[in-house]
Amino acid sequence: MTRVTFDGHGGLRLAGDRRGHGTPVLMLHGGGQTRHAWAGTAAALAREGFQSLSVDLRGHGDSGWAPDGDYSVGAFVGDLAAAIRQFDAPPIGIGASMGGIVLLHGAASLPPGSLRALVLVDIAPKMEPDGVSRIVGFMTAHPEGFATVDAAADAVAAYLPHRPRPQDLTGLRKNLRERPDGRWVWHWDPAMLGETNMAGERDVSRLEDAARALAIPTLLVRGTQSDLLSEDGVRHFQMLVPHAEFVDVGGAGHMIVGDRNDAFTSAIMGFLGPFRP
Repeated sequence: MTRVTFDGHGGLRLAGDRRGHGTPVLMLHGGGQTRHAWAGTAAALAREGFQSLSVDLRGHGDSGWAPDGDYSVGAFVGDLAAAIRQFDAPPIGIGASMGGIVLLHGAASLPPGSLRALVLVDIAPKMEPDGVSRIVGFMTAHPEGFATVDAAADAVAAYLPHRPRPQDLTGLRKNLRERPDGRWVWHWDPAMLGETNMAGERDVSRLEDAARALAIPTLLVRGTQSDLLSEDGVRHFQMLVPHAEFVDVGGAGHMIVGDRNDAFTSAIMGFLGPFRP
């Protein structure tokens, strides 16, 4: 694995991890996560002859925070364009939740051929309002953070009761940063949740237009227990993108990659197979 940094929209510094060689794959995580969410899948892709680049979205992880608070769709897509330029050929884009929204908007607005194929992970234009509210509620529930990493783990366990609470908190620690006062807070910029930014990302009509414009191979992956993407939302997406393939991952909720990483990786390998060098 090689650590990379590059300038995104407006010169904002972005951080990423590169693994492997071969067909390029760009991986964008969900809101509130970091590039480390992809570690297991990225390593598997490298073993299968792919070159993966997992990137911290602006305002997340080791990437810079927007000094002007710009977390609009346009800013994220500008970062996406910069990430695509890190490859010698158009990459396959894999995006979970917010990362998928960025890739969907990018596929519609960037020059044709910018992306070779697209994998959307539990995200589509039609989202369940209760699921969206639950995610935002969790992200805003602890503005002053936690006294310990264990306390943060308890909050995650309560939010994801179907997932066993990990004994090793190394992975969770990567999603936190320690403030000078010793409190542990999430490793993302709270300004990202500003109504203007969020409204742009959830504009259903824009997302529908972007989906209708998709002409590249596309795979939609859903967690069967997802409270964000329902079966109706899947059917709606298939109506918009008739050529899209679909996989349901059993035993997983909205955070499929973390819930059942091996099953998720297996699910996408069939789709990626034709692109293997």
